[in-house]
Amino acid sequence: MKVWVPCDAAAVACGADEVAAAIASAAGLRGEEVEIIRNGTRGMIWLEPLVEVERDGVRHGFGPMTPEDVPALFEAGDHPKALGPVEDIPFFAKQTRLTFARCGRTDPLSLADYEAGEGWRGLRRALDLGAEKTVEEVTTSGLRGRGGAGFPTGIKWKTVAGAEDAQKYIVCNADEGDSGSFADRMLMEGDPFCLIEGMAIAGLAVGATKGFIYIRSEYPHAIRTMVAAINAAQSAGIIGDSLMGQGPAFDLEVRVGAGAYICGEETSLLNSLEGKRGMVRAKPPLPALEGAFGKPTVVNNVLSLAAVPWIMTHGGAAYAEFGLGRSRGTIPIQIAGNVKQGGLFETAFGMTLGTLINEIGGGTASGRPFKAVQVGGPLGAYHGPDDFDLRVCYEAFADQGGLVGHAGFVVHDESADMLALARYAMEFCAIESCGKCTPCRIGAVRGMETLDRVAAGDREAIELLHELCEVMEKGSLCAMGGFTPYPVRSAIRLFPQEFSRIEEAAE
Repeated sequence: MKVWVPCDAAAVACGADEVAAAIASAAGLRGEEVEIIRNGTRGMIWLEPLVEVERDGVRHGFGPMTPEDVPALFEAGDHPKALGPVEDIPFFAKQTRLTFARCGRTDPLSLADYEAGEGWRGLRRALDLGAEKTVEEVTTSGLRGRGGAGFPTGIKWKTVAGAEDAQKYIVCNADEGDSGSFADRMLMEGDPFCLIEGMAIAGLAVGATKGFIYIRSEYPHAIRTMVAAINAAQSAGIIGDSLMGQGPAFDLEVRVGAGAYICGEETSLLNSLEGKRGMVRAKPPLPALEGAFGKPTVVNNVLSLAAVPWIMTHGGAAYAEFGLGRSRGTIPIQIAGNVKQGGLFETAFGMTLGTLINEIGGGTASGRPFKAVQVGGPLGAYHGPDDFDLRVCYEAFADQGGLVGHAGFVVHDESADMLALARYAMEFCAIESCGKCTPCRIGAVRGMETLDRVAAGDREAIELLHELCEVMEKGSLCAMGGFTPYPVRSAIRLFPQEFSRIEEAAE
């Protein structure tokens, strides 16, 4: 009997370790041999702990499981938590899994499992093609940064490749601090070799011999998994003094952040990586020319780098066949908040917002009418039911005054207080600002004060708030202050009555 129980942090938080222990205990009492594999999560978080049992070569799911549900797994008859074949569950079956193709299917630290699932094929092809053609392949794919800015990955790589310096670096931004975002963590915990392979290909492409994975301290499971995976890859001769024993040197190291949201911004991250205070650097110089330790540096998000092995295995043109407009490939969408079916859903760019919320997410968990969804983290814009025809891609969201960002979608029902949520955006910025520039450092505090005036019934404060948002957007040194107006403005635009209700009630 072969059984899979996720070791992902979300599954563990839901009791996966206890369920795994209960399965081992029940098997021992019955004298049955059971192989328990701790896999990554499939991303259907509302079903965690999701236990899978192989029957006639097909993995059947059971969930959400508790230790009390375990004995029935060993008994004849239908199990009350039976879900049928896991990959036939509609939420999973409707996905286009490229980046997350292995996640949930394999033992995250098994090199054999990874290689059996197309692992290292992309790196081998890159070694055969050479640096220049590898950059061309990534450029052809249309891959853009999945961390928020959406900058074309191929252009960034070409810039670093063309920089003349004996030492270059690849830095993976795994400081996933956005609310409602968990794809980076899920990938690192469920398929860490994919990230290692992507970084190795990047190093080969631009001439970098050293890579750093900067992970937030709040991700202890991901840190442990990535360290173990790097050690395994080094021991197998995949990375280190030579890539797979035939290519140039490339080695990796994990660096742990200290918990600052601003360190998700690439120049703050680089300062922190170097042991300095996490503060934004002015540009130019660009990190591609003068980044980590003053050397040319590629800074990419986990998902950007993890997409590269598939691109190099199947070709940039094949990846570019997915998507819409200039948003090519797939996007791992993270559905969270007040939603029935929260989890990770990887699909090609172009799905409508309404389909995502109502069909894939199943509507609100509370059963109350949907009100708004915040897209792109705590500094992302709100979108209401009138935006249900909006397609998930960079250009469409930008045209609506929003951003896809890291593709975290946080759902709210009709009970949400939009004035309070707008104030929270300013408060979040005030707390998390690095303090280097005045529009962000002072503007966020003034924003809180102005929204308090609005809440007290001062209608004139609305105009002042709009002026303040303009100053923050245009005058801030980075996106921290520049994007804070997005949730504020969108909340006012969508729900103007909530920003005058107190005054009207007084009248």
